[in-house]
Amino acid sequence: MPTLSLASILSDSAKRRPSKTAVVQGERRVSYADLWDASLRVAGALTERQVGPGVRVAVLLPNVVEFITAYYGVIAAGGTVVMISPLLTPEEGSDMVRRSGADIVLYHESFGDLARSIAEGSTAQALQVSDLMDHPRPLPTYVTRAPNDIAVIIFTSGTTGRPKGVMLSHLNLLLSMHNMAYDSDTPANSTDVVMGCLPLFHIFGQQAVMNTPLRIGGTIVLLPRFDAATCLRLLNDEHVTIFSGVPTMFVQLLQAAKEPGAPGIPQMKRVASGGAALPVSVLEQVESTFGAQITEGYGLSETSPGVSSNQQVYGVRPGTVGHPVWGVEAEIADSDIEDRVELLATGERGEVVVRGHCVFEGYLDDPEATAAAIQDGWFRTGDIGVKDEDGFLSIVDRKKDLIIRGGYNVYPREVEEVLVRHPGVQMAAVVGVPDDEHGEEIMAFVTLTPGAEVTAEDVRAYGKEHLARYKYPRHVQVRDALPMGPSMKILRRELRDEAARQQG
Repeated sequence: MPTLSLASILSDSAKRRPSKTAVVQGERRVSYADLWDASLRVAGALTERQVGPGVRVAVLLPNVVEFITAYYGVIAAGGTVVMISPLLTPEEGSDMVRRSGADIVLYHESFGDLARSIAEGSTAQALQVSDLMDHPRPLPTYVTRAPNDIAVIIFTSGTTGRPKGVMLSHLNLLLSMHNMAYDSDTPANSTDVVMGCLPLFHIFGQQAVMNTPLRIGGTIVLLPRFDAATCLRLLNDEHVTIFSGVPTMFVQLLQAAKEPGAPGIPQMKRVASGGAALPVSVLEQVESTFGAQITEGYGLSETSPGVSSNQQVYGVRPGTVGHPVWGVEAEIADSDIEDRVELLATGERGEVVVRGHCVFEGYLDDPEATAAAIQDGWFRTGDIGVKDEDGFLSIVDRKKDLIIRGGYNVYPREVEEVLVRHPGVQMAAVVGVPDDEHGEEIMAFVTLTPGAEVTAEDVRAYGKEHLARYKYPRHVQVRDALPMGPSMKILRRELRDEAARQQG
């Protein structure tokens, strides 16, 4: 049986470059040797709490040094990291912890109240990571695993609105990370400084700005919470060479660069955009400002995440997500055929299907959803796309009405189910509308129960209270009725078109 562990990334870099600065966070500068030592101490503390091969540990931290030591500490102990977003409500977080079977929630002091609430709601134990980093008995080395053992579980909303646990193996993450590091005409190396403002609890940030730079022996500059002005200063002060972000970040950075007295954006070696479509006009501004050709890519949590990107070897075509990366195939299938994968001819529009080393091991405790998603060896993404005669892939629509706000996935039904719990709301329909800053914004159309005196602001405030910050609707309209189809289903497409017309 071959063995493999994601922990080898940090372990090997600590051996090769022990004194090299691995992470910068504010005034903190942590070497590779110290980062790995702290991770092994966390692993030692977890091992004494019965964490071992396959045991799941929830991690709730922002972009700080402790995130990395918690992540690699769990992996080094042989456990599985269960990512919990700090943007969730206590109820949402508790549900994920319960479903994952995690008995421990590792947290940072800035989210102590949330972590304790999540732990209380799930009967787990909340432990502050910094308390474990000085454990007197570190593990001597990491516990190795089999390639297909699960390293990380990331929850992502399913088409029903209930978050599903995406199980990613050590092999998934290691090979996908190698694509990010080396399969480019400007490969990364140990001299690179990588800006770490993408959230590390998200698969894009986890792979692009944590695992990849640690593998190459580079330096990560962490920003606990994205602020364009602060990010702009750090790009200059730390001489950042690689920047990965979502369109919202680029829009805000461009605006910050226009403020009086703002430092200019340094010339970059590599700039990458993902998470949502980047408008061509923004892309052109970013390229002229950053001084580097921007790389647009495509991926999902279920694909570790890399599926395709614009690559110099094939040429770059703005508005597309380029070609599949090494070891991965992406094709277009008939989206109307749901029980098998039938590929379409070049130029035809259909569902994007993917196969290769990046495809996940399945959904947590959901064999039916796994069987529906992986058919004939292909993963059905649910996204509608098209490939042109030169092999460039474009994502043109979403099969399940997915909304992407600022790089985060939001499913309408999940929002609707919360809004209709309001005692004055009878029905709700949620759609995404174009937004210059976030790519898409969330709009809710609601009808009221007879006699209810509820305003649009009341509904918005209710959503804000009961949903994660990126999920609640910023725009709400109260209607007498909602458009219905023959089967009495609400026609979201009509509402989406109407909302787009209203916004010009």
